[in-house]
Amino acid sequence: MMRQPPHILVIGGGGREHALVWALARSGRRPTLLCAPGNPGIAELARCVPIPADDLDALVRLVQSERIDLTVVGPEKPLSLGLADRLRAIGHPVVGPSAAAARIESSKQFAKELMTRAKIPTASAALFEEAGRAIEHVKNHPLPLVIKADGLAQGKGVVIAHALPEAIRAIEQFMTAGVLGEAGRRVLIEHFLVGREVTCMAVTDGRTIVPLVTAQDHKQLCDGGLGPNTGGMGAYAPVPFVSPALLARVEREVFRPLLAELNRGGIGYQGIIYAGLMLCRDGPYVLEFNCRFGDPEAQAVLSLLESDFIDLC
Repeated sequence: MMRQPPHILVIGGGGREHALVWALARSGRRPTLLCAPGNPGIAELARCVPIPADDLDALVRLVQSERIDLTVVGPEKPLSLGLADRLRAIGHPVVGPSAAAARIESSKQFAKELMTRAKIPTASAALFEEAGRAIEHVKNHPLPLVIKADGLAQGKGVVIAHALPEAIRAIEQFMTAGVLGEAGRRVLIEHFLVGREVTCMAVTDGRTIVPLVTAQDHKQLCDGGLGPNTGGMGAYAPVPFVSPALLARVEREVFRPLLAELNRGGIGYQGIIYAGLMLCRDGPYVLEFNCRFGDPEAQAVLSLLESDFIDLC
C-alpha cells in the first residue's frame, strides 16, 4: 500500500523523464518526487539525486534509504541490466520489465525470433555475425534494405540503405570499425517496408493491456525527410489516420501475441510496451519493440493523458 502522499522515484535524465515527472506531478495524490540523475528542468518538479541511471547498486540503496513507494524506469539500459529484477527481488514495485523481457529491445535477433514464433507481422530479415557475409548478402538483394545493429544503440543503430555503397559503409562502420561498440558486432538486415510509420505504446501488467494514444515521430535529422536516421527529432500525438479499429487490430495482432509468446517462454512482462509500426497496404507490421516509453513520443503522449498517471502505474 502506497503512503499518502507517495514517494516516487523516476530513473533517467532526459526529455522523456521530464515528461514522466511532469505527468506524475499532476496527480491528485500530490506525490513527493525524486529523479536520478534528473536534469535542471526536472529539478523544478522533483529532487534530483546525482546517481547515474546504470548504477544499479546505488539506485537500490536509494530506494531503500528514501523509502520509495514506486520506481518508474525511463531508459532502456538499466532495464536491460536488470534494475527491475533487483527491485522486485526486495519487494519493491517498479514500472519496467525484467532483463529477460527487456530483450525485446536489447536484442533485435531475440525480438525477430519472438515475432516469428508468435506470427506477428514483421519484415523478413537475416542475422549476420561476419561483415563479409553481410556485404555479400546486400550485394545479392534488391535495395533499399534496412541495416540494424543487434544491440542497444540509443537510436543510432538503424540505417536505411538506398544504394549499395551506403549499405556496405553501414555494415563496415557497425561490424568492423565498431562505432557502436558491442551493439553493432552483429547486424540484422531487413526487407524495406513501404507505408506510414506510427508508434503505439501500451501499459501492461502481463495480462491487461491499456493502449495509449498513438504518436508519430520525425526520424530524419534534417527537414524535408533528409539526413541520417535518428532516435526521433520530435513527435506529435494523436495520429489522425489511426482509427480505433486499427488500434484494436494492433492490440489483437501485436500486443497480445507478444505477451502470450513471452509467457510461453516463462517470461512475464510488466511495464511499457512500445511498438514501432509500419502501416502497409495489408496492415500493420512491427519495425521494432522497445521496453519503455519512447523519446520523444512520451512528451507528446503524456501531455494528453487525462487519467491519473500514478493510478495507471
